[in-house]
Amino acid sequence: MSYQTAAALQTALYDLLTGDPTLAGLVPGGIFDAPPPATPQGTYVVLGEEDVIDRSDVTGPGAEHRVLVQVVSDAAGFATAKAASARIGALLPDATPVLSTGRVVAIWFHQAQARRAEGNALRRIDLRFRVRVEI
Repeated sequence: MSYQTAAALQTALYDLLTGDPTLAGLVPGGIFDAPPPATPQGTYVVLGEEDVIDRSDVTGPGAEHRVLVQVVSDAAGFATAKAASARIGALLPDATPVLSTGRVVAIWFHQAQARRAEGNALRRIDLRFRVRVEI
């Protein structure tokens, strides 16, 4: 198993999301690769937790990164958060961002969960993606 592509993958996913003008229009609160110090107003995205599983094989080392992308919104309903989530779901699967270390083989959507947070003041959608990388 190799974790050496983790930082490169984080950077590549962040660059992919921040480089999309359509997503930027849907998330005026911004896109963060770490939780923001204060809760931004509007809708925003945070690259979150990551689990990594060894996927090395006879061709060489590799890993499956299970990445969390959170969409958070203070809008009254889920429509705003779902629109941003749909855009992320259209961008990431099948994207092959270039990494400074290793290479992305594929990105797959895995799971989503929509919920209310902070006493119903926020809507949050947790999107989980599986990313296969090789070194």
